[in-house]
Amino acid sequence: MELLLARSGNRCELCNAENSLSVYTVPPAEHPNNQIVVCESCLLELNSGTTDPQYWRFLPDAMWSEVPAVQVLAWRLLTRLKNETWAADSLDMLYLDENTLEWAKQAAIEDAAPAEVHKDSLGAVLENGDTVVLTRSLDVKGSQLNAKMGTVVKNIRLVADNTEQIEGKIDGQMIVILTKYLRKQKS
Repeated sequence: MELLLARSGNRCELCNAENSLSVYTVPPAEHPNNQIVVCESCLLELNSGTTDPQYWRFLPDAMWSEVPAVQVLAWRLLTRLKNETWAADSLDMLYLDENTLEWAKQAAIEDAAPAEVHKDSLGAVLENGDTVVLTRSLDVKGSQLNAKMGTVVKNIRLVADNTEQIEGKIDGQMIVILTKYLRKQKS
């Protein structure tokens, strides 16, 4: 603990608070040099199982730490918060070397979150790369395109932050389609 406190300057390595400091082990436990100093508030947030975007607004500063364990934790939290504009912008700027990025991806915090499932209008689970069929004709906003009922959309992509939307190409144009207006085509 004394070495960690000396390295951190007796401050939380995430938010720079000076009170109620403790050691936090960045998973996986068997990774070397995986301990950082955190304050009580950061520890409570890390252990809460939820991610409050307003609390973590200091991550754009913490991510520049020279300590790989801090970089890994910042990457994981920013990835979890990527639907927040500030977090997505920070994540775009963050550079991790190959080994650190591999570590960050090993036990990403988002893995602990319940998996969101995309389902078609009949309740079938959708996956990236599936082929779907439109169940009604749709006018595409901002375009002259009218996607007719029965149109086949191949190689769809799931929208990460919204289980009610997928992306697919119709007449060469990438569009967002609501899952309630499509059904998965049987293979």
